[in-house]
Amino acid sequence: MMENRLAKVNISAAGGTAANGGRTCKLTLPTAWLDEMGVDKAHRELVLAFDGTQITLTRRTDAEAFAEQKKAMGHSVRQLRFYDGSTLCTTIFADFTDHTVAAENHTGDPVKTAFGRNAMPTWVDFEAFLEDRCVPRQRAGLREYLENIGVAEYDPLTIIGKTSGRMAEDAQWLAVEESK
Repeated sequence: MMENRLAKVNISAAGGTAANGGRTCKLTLPTAWLDEMGVDKAHRELVLAFDGTQITLTRRTDAEAFAEQKKAMGHSVRQLRFYDGSTLCTTIFADFTDHTVAAENHTGDPVKTAFGRNAMPTWVDFEAFLEDRCVPRQRAGLREYLENIGVAEYDPLTIIGKTSGRMAEDAQWLAVEESK
């Protein structure tokens, strides 16, 4: 059974370098609810989602837990490991059923990670990342290039499967596999 409570939002003037008229909004949540969600000092990141009328708070799960949940639902999940040379920089889990993504960075250098400082990439971000690791769609001689690597049409994931997403200007590359 869902428990409901009435709460008031504390609205105050924002300080520091905020724009004139800037404000800060805060809400106090029941400790029992947060305890039940497993939120504590060590695990206090929450994902806020807004659909235009409702705000939903959920505990952030790590990328491995994301993949396990999606696979348990019967979804098609692929794991991509993004390297810089021999150093693993980002692990990506992509759900090809509901087009959601979770990523875990293994380096603090945003230049070496798949999505830079973006901690919650979307499917659009994922698709853009894949295209960035491929020959451009507008490249002259694209048809011949695709034929040479054995790809029938421009599909970034298929191209990366053949090229590992290697580009001449850096040492970064991708390993793609079905998540187990």
